[in-house]
Amino acid sequence: MSENDKPDSLKLAVITGASRGLGAALAEELAARGYHVLAVARTVGALEELDDRIRVTGGAATLAPMDVGEAPAMQQLAEAIAKRWGGVDLWAHCAVHAAPLSPAPHIDGKDWSKSLLVNTEAVRGLIVLLEPLLRARDGTALFFDDARAGQKFFGAYGASKAAQIALAKSWRAETVNTGPRVVIAEPAPMPTSVRARFFPGEDSETLKPCKSEAARILDDLAE
Repeated sequence: MSENDKPDSLKLAVITGASRGLGAALAEELAARGYHVLAVARTVGALEELDDRIRVTGGAATLAPMDVGEAPAMQQLAEAIAKRWGGVDLWAHCAVHAAPLSPAPHIDGKDWSKSLLVNTEAVRGLIVLLEPLLRARDGTALFFDDARAGQKFFGAYGASKAAQIALAKSWRAETVNTGPRVVIAEPAPMPTSVRARFFPGEDSETLKPCKSEAARILDDLAE
């Protein structure tokens, strides 16, 4: 984890899957709203570009080039957060594995396993690690329901994301009185690289810009 600006008394937002799409848009919007952003993603170059954009607007970020599917790395991340910040104000989980669309009988075994690892098992592990950090600051965990469960050819993605959302809903029900707050948002279709893989040739002009959708989601979160 590389350290850039000291967070001082700023609120801390952890964005898993922050390098592109909605994750990057949320990171920029949160930085503009006064949060120190801890940006987690595998792609170093994209994280550095995100950091440049945040700095231009006077924001502050710390980059964590890590794979959410690697449990030891996430353990290290949680320990570093606890030591440096003591808690988390917002965790927004945007990391996904988008397996190629396929009829159910032809889903590749490796794609199926990676979908379950990244979209389901990694989230369970992150909940275990981040819940005490969120509770320390009366924080909020934010998930995004775009599972498309039951739609044709979305077997791997739909099943693994539906399981993630089911887990998040259970956690939400369990923490109503104790915290942390758990929110499940339903983002509008956006021109992301994941969507482009699912719907090649789609007219991006008909989709909501990631920046405006990020602002809407955060506005709803504040209500």
